[in-house]
Amino acid sequence: MSVTVPVQTIKLTPGSQITIPNLSWQDFEQILIDLGEKRNSRITYYRGTLEIMSPLALHERPHRIIAYIITTILDIQGRNWEDFGSTTLKRPEIAGIEPDTCFYIQNADLMQGCTNLDLKQYPPPDLAIEADVTSRTTLDAYEAMGVPEVWIYRNQQLKIYLLVLQGYTETSISPTFPDLPLTELIPQLVEKAINEGTSKMLRDLRTSPPSPLAF
Repeated sequence: MSVTVPVQTIKLTPGSQITIPNLSWQDFEQILIDLGEKRNSRITYYRGTLEIMSPLALHERPHRIIAYIITTILDIQGRNWEDFGSTTLKRPEIAGIEPDTCFYIQNADLMQGCTNLDLKQYPPPDLAIEADVTSRTTLDAYEAMGVPEVWIYRNQQLKIYLLVLQGYTETSISPTFPDLPLTELIPQLVEKAINEGTSKMLRDLRTSPPSPLAF
């Protein structure tokens, strides 16, 4: 005998995760509705497997700091960008994912006026950022979306993944910021923000940017 438990009654402690196999795309869509928008859990769906994670507070802060760093660097460089946050990305029947945050940079101008992100109409984000991800399902889902660049920040380390024909490959250089040593710079700036304050770190970044950014 099987027992059905409403998904909204599942309570995850911060830092925990559950995996639910054998779900249809329709099941996934209904779970999104049942869970609603006002929640702190993150979900990933890939080919029938659903992962629901309840992040720790320590998980939330680094990716927000990294987002501030990215927008500050882009502003210093005079480049356009659009931040789509944790908007749910969907490739129907295959994958769905909620990034910690995501950006349009190369395609920023194409996203002007976009209020409903439909990947049948718009390209996928140019850059997605995740914190404390250990599951391969996450990269599989991003690959299904065609997201060209994914950053994963974990244990005070930044890993950069680029999408190639064989899937994601790890690299030390971001094509979005090719002149910056991001795998060294980002962890340093995140720790500075945590220890000295985010606003101070960003002000210092603007007044004394790394040499490739200085004009």
